[in-house]
Amino acid sequence: MTFTDFNLDESILAAVNEAGFKEPSPVQKEAIPLILQGQDIIAQAQTGTGKTAAFGLPMMSIMQGNNGVEGLVIVPTRELAMQVSDELYRFGRHKGLRTATVYGGTAYNKQIERIKHASIVIATPGRLQDLLRSGKITLNPAFVVLDEADEMLDMGFLDEIKDIFTYLPESRQTLMFSATMPAAIRRLAEEILREPATVSITKKESTNTAITQYYYVVQEYERDDALIRLIDFKIPNKCIVFCRTKKEVDRLATHLNAQGFNVGGLHGDMEQRQREIAIRAFKQGGIDIFVATDVAARGLDVNDVTHVFNYHIPFDSESYVHRIGRTGRGGKTGEAITLVTPDELRTLKRIEKDVGTKILNETVPTRNDVQLNRTDGLIAEIAETEISPDAIELVKTLQHQLDIVTIAHLLASKLLVTQEIKGKDKIGFDASEIETMIRRAMQQRGNERGRGNYRGGQRRKSHRPKQRRHY
Repeated sequence: MTFTDFNLDESILAAVNEAGFKEPSPVQKEAIPLILQGQDIIAQAQTGTGKTAAFGLPMMSIMQGNNGVEGLVIVPTRELAMQVSDELYRFGRHKGLRTATVYGGTAYNKQIERIKHASIVIATPGRLQDLLRSGKITLNPAFVVLDEADEMLDMGFLDEIKDIFTYLPESRQTLMFSATMPAAIRRLAEEILREPATVSITKKESTNTAITQYYYVVQEYERDDALIRLIDFKIPNKCIVFCRTKKEVDRLATHLNAQGFNVGGLHGDMEQRQREIAIRAFKQGGIDIFVATDVAARGLDVNDVTHVFNYHIPFDSESYVHRIGRTGRGGKTGEAITLVTPDELRTLKRIEKDVGTKILNETVPTRNDVQLNRTDGLIAEIAETEISPDAIELVKTLQHQLDIVTIAHLLASKLLVTQEIKGKDKIGFDASEIETMIRRAMQQRGNERGRGNYRGGQRRKSHRPKQRRHY
C-alpha cells in the first residue's frame, strides 16, 4: 500500500512525496480512510507511529483553504505544538494552508494576529481556554483533534478541555489520539465524539523494529565516563541524552561542552525563546548532542536523530517508549542506549517486559575498542577523500627531504594525535558479572513474591487495632 491509494488531494500528495514518505504506518492505514469518510475516530497508538500525518493528511485534503480556521489541534506541550505546526505546514504549503501556534509564554497579540491568517490552529489547553473565555478569538473549525489525550489528562488539563469544547461548534469532525485509554479518557470520548470508529494499534505493531535497544551496567559514579566513552564509540550523527532533572541537564550539558562536544540543553525552566532557539539549532545541525528532560520526549521530532541515550533509566515504561521513539523515525534506523546501575536492573527488566521487546546487554567499550573503531573509520574516510592540488604540492615538497613511506607515517601520526581516547580503560561491568547480577535480582524478586512483600502482592495483615480518624 502507498499514499496514492488514499486518493488524497494532489497538492497534499505532492508534499508527502517531497517528504520521502513511502509506505503508510499501521495507524495511517487505518485512520486516513475513516477520516476521509467523515467519521469521528478514537485512535490508540504510541508516539512515533506517524499520528500527525494520520490526522493531518486527510484533514488538509478536505479543507478548502480560504475559510478561516478550518482545523484545531489541541496538544499538551509547547514543544509538541511547534512540532505539529511545522509538520502540518510542510504537508499543506502547496495548498496554501497556514498554521498558527497558541501557547503560554508568548504575547497574546502576536498569536491572535497569526490566527486571523491561519487555516489550522495548534494550541495548548491553558492559553486556548484563556483566548476563548475572554472573547479575544472565536473559532468555528470543521475539524478538532485531541493529540496525546492521555498526556493532557496526566498534566491536569481535563477540565480545560471540557470547557474548550463548549466554545466549539457541534457540527464538527472530532479526532482523538491517545497512547493509552484510561477510564477518564473513555468518558471524555463519549462526551465529545459522535459514534466514533475505533483504531487500535497493538504494542507489537507500534514497537519500532528499526530501533536497536542496548543497556550498559555501570556504577553510579561512572555515568559521565560511560556516556562519553559510548558517544566516542558510537559516533552519533545527532543524538538526544535524557536526564531526569533540570539540574542534571544543566550540569551534564556543561560537562560535555567542556569535553569538546557540540551540546545544547532543554528543560522546563528555560524561557520560551531559549527553547525555540535550542530546538531550531538541533534541527539545523548547529547542535549535535541535545541534553533534555522528558519535556522533549513528547514534542521533539527530528528525523535524523541516530541515537538516544538514557543517562538515567526512566521511572515507567511509557516514558521509555516516548524517549526512544525520538530515533528510528522517517523510515531510518536508530539506537537506544540506557545506562543502569546494578540496583536498577529489576526496573529495566520490568520495562523490557512491559514494552514487549528485547533490550540487549553490552559491555562499555575499552579505550582500545574505541581506538580500533576510530581507526577503521579514519581508513574509510581517507580512502574516500579526493586528492587536492595543494596536497600534491605538499607531498612533492616533503619528498625533497623524506621518502614517501616516512611522509605517510608522519601524516598518519599527526592524524592519530587528534584521535586520542581519554578516561580509564575499563568502565562498568562485563557480561558474566551482569548475568550474575540479573540472576540475583530475579531470585530476590521471587523471594519477595513468596513473602508477599512486593507491589501488587498480598500484604501481611497488621494485628494493630485501627485508629479512629478525627475530622
